[in-house]
Amino acid sequence: MPDRIILSGLIIIMFVCGCVEQQQAPAVNVSDKENLFFEGKKLTPIEEQRNNAIKGTQFINKETYTLQVTGMVNRSLNLSYEELLAFPVADRFLRMNCVEGWGFDARWTGVTLNSIFNDSGLKPGAKNVIFYCADGYSTSLELDYLTGNDIMLAYRLNNVTLPPERGFPLQLVAEGRYGYKWAKWITHIEVTDQPYEGFWESRGYSNTAKVGERAFGIF
Repeated sequence: MPDRIILSGLIIIMFVCGCVEQQQAPAVNVSDKENLFFEGKKLTPIEEQRNNAIKGTQFINKETYTLQVTGMVNRSLNLSYEELLAFPVADRFLRMNCVEGWGFDARWTGVTLNSIFNDSGLKPGAKNVIFYCADGYSTSLELDYLTGNDIMLAYRLNNVTLPPERGFPLQLVAEGRYGYKWAKWITHIEVTDQPYEGFWESRGYSNTAKVGERAFGIF
């Protein structure tokens, strides 16, 4: 009898472990090699980068993915993942700062919003850009900030394809703004002339989110 109990316990453990393994995020492409230094600067390894999300990691199929660009544009766009990769490449070292007091340094590679807006065109009077994400998250930033700072949408991080937990296929690299502006799993961009409060902003967080300034309330 004891032997049967032990055997049954082992089977249960193996079954549970198997289920957990199946639920893990897909591994980073083995052909990618993570960089830990870029332009003489030390990078934070991806496994050490903290991550906040309202509904956990989202898994998006790059073969069926499209990025919609709508609103106050001359031409609406539906860009596939491969079409995004075909734009001129931006490659930068930048720090992401969270309002919780932590942050990390990374190499970000992707496509600038200026490149996308050059294709879509912008209508007179456009002021803000709203970013909608696969998990229902949203946020917005001023058009002048995005174009004036040549802000990018990253599809690579530390020289590897952006992992699902970091926002594959696209994460906004909102330089100089707190992490809640760094939207992940972006599926839709809307250009507007209206102000917009996203998920955290509608809950009292600053809509400007400038690093070094007060993160809560309007100022």
